[in-house]
Amino acid sequence: MLAEIITIGDEILIGQIIDTNSAYLATELNKIGISVFQITSIQDEKEHILTALEEASGRAQLIFLTGGLGPTKDDITKLTLCEYFNDSMVLHEEVLKHIEYLFKTYISTPISEVNRKQAYLPSKAEPLHNKYGTAPGMWIEENGKVFVSLPGVPYEMKELLSKQVLPRITEKFRTPFILHKTIMTYGLGESAIAERIAEIEDTLPSYIKLAYLPNLGKVRLRLTAKGPDKAELERGMQEVSGKIYKTIGDLITGEEEEGTIEAVLGKLLLSKHKTMATAESFTGGKIAEQITAVPGASGYFIGGVVSYATRTKIDILKVPEALIEKHSVVSAEVASAMAENIRSMMNSDLGIATTGNAGPTKGDSDAPIGTVFIAVSSEKGTIVEKFSMGNHRVRIVQKGVHKAMEMLRQEILKF
Repeated sequence: MLAEIITIGDEILIGQIIDTNSAYLATELNKIGISVFQITSIQDEKEHILTALEEASGRAQLIFLTGGLGPTKDDITKLTLCEYFNDSMVLHEEVLKHIEYLFKTYISTPISEVNRKQAYLPSKAEPLHNKYGTAPGMWIEENGKVFVSLPGVPYEMKELLSKQVLPRITEKFRTPFILHKTIMTYGLGESAIAERIAEIEDTLPSYIKLAYLPNLGKVRLRLTAKGPDKAELERGMQEVSGKIYKTIGDLITGEEEEGTIEAVLGKLLLSKHKTMATAESFTGGKIAEQITAVPGASGYFIGGVVSYATRTKIDILKVPEALIEKHSVVSAEVASAMAENIRSMMNSDLGIATTGNAGPTKGDSDAPIGTVFIAVSSEKGTIVEKFSMGNHRVRIVQKGVHKAMEMLRQEILKF
């Protein structure tokens, strides 16, 4: 079964907001065996909406709309749906009672006639109760197609989708099973990985596809299996992923379904009863930011220092000034001292440090732009690696974070 998603709103087209609704919708639909054929973003304008509806209904059985359901004059989705279905608006008393309840309970301003008008829906639409907002969702069936209109506010849309729309879809339609397994790798590029697993890729079963998702120092390998027999899909996925683990196990850090690399690191640290601390220069605290984004990180992350300036490395991290003068602030020796000293300062089991030249100017070092040193210190010793990461500042920083995560994982596994 195919679905299309139409997002409505000028704010998306001018870049004022990012369309996260489509990504969420596509992910959740895929989980129940529905493939999204196309995603379209359009203006909140009648002719655009009508055209998008006509084109989408010619390709898909399920058409989703998000946005354009607010109380203001520029929210015209309901009126346009009336025109598309040759319908008229009718008052839904239960929707009106809910709107009045929300104003009475949570909103300090008096309810207006504009807000009351949100209780008017096309007569062919079945209202979907919006627990958190005044704009109800709508379910319309016409000529064997299902049209679902959802509010643009993300948390309202998600609630309606999970509690009302998805259960109704699974009850109404028989859909195939779609299984995903995403294997996360660090340390080798897409083409090099493809070369190593070429034989596996050439012998994939017809119902399994492999996609490469590269991103600055890491590559995700997404296996997708689709078919009517879930047990067969699971067996096939297990067999293929087993071959991949056997072939490139040295690069694999885990599976996306288990969580991000920082979540994997957290589980490792907790399982081994170890703690960590960070001393960051060119990465600007991004390693600490990602580590602490994981709930429960306080169980293993002690703290960190963003020693961006050379003086901070000397005054706070106690890196000897003579060491910097001899080897440069961007050097293996300074990275090692930073990692060892932050570990000692924080009394942690592991210390990780970054120093490098991300550009656009060279700063306090003559090292070429893109030169990076990353060090990890533990009771097992201190390891430090040098990298050349190009000349794009954002790319250098993000690749540095990814490489630091990879090195940290390798050191944790030594315990």
